[in-house]
Amino acid sequence: MKIKLKNIYDSHSIIENETGNSILIDDKTSQNPKGVSPMELLLMGVAGCSSIDIISILKKQKQKFEKLTIEVEGIREEGELPALFQKIHSKIKFDGNIDEKKAFRACELSFTKYCSVSKTLEATADITFSVYINNKKVLT
Repeated sequence: MKIKLKNIYDSHSIIENETGNSILIDDKTSQNPKGVSPMELLLMGVAGCSSIDIISILKKQKQKFEKLTIEVEGIREEGELPALFQKIHSKIKFDGNIDEKKAFRACELSFTKYCSVSKTLEATADITFSVYINNKKVLT
């Protein structure tokens, strides 16, 4: 795996992977940021990685949903440099007719076993998740 960063101006840059897919980054504190911050990229990585796992597991379980949304919130250390994430919580929201236990288990497997991003970040952050189906919290 390899990426390349090209600076555009100031802290604004483009990062490209080996197949040419790219994302813009910037310093979140700049006057008019033109991209996401590197720490936001980490949270995006949590959402993206877990979504791939969850979808794959649910397909194997023959579970279909109409919509999947993942919201990830990270809380960082205050007054520290570097300001690491202390807590990361993901809300996984499904719409549709999906088995609660299977949905919860798919999410649990992602966050505790398969998601490389979450597993990497758990060394410094408490990683938690909650599951909602049709706006109802699943307690399994």
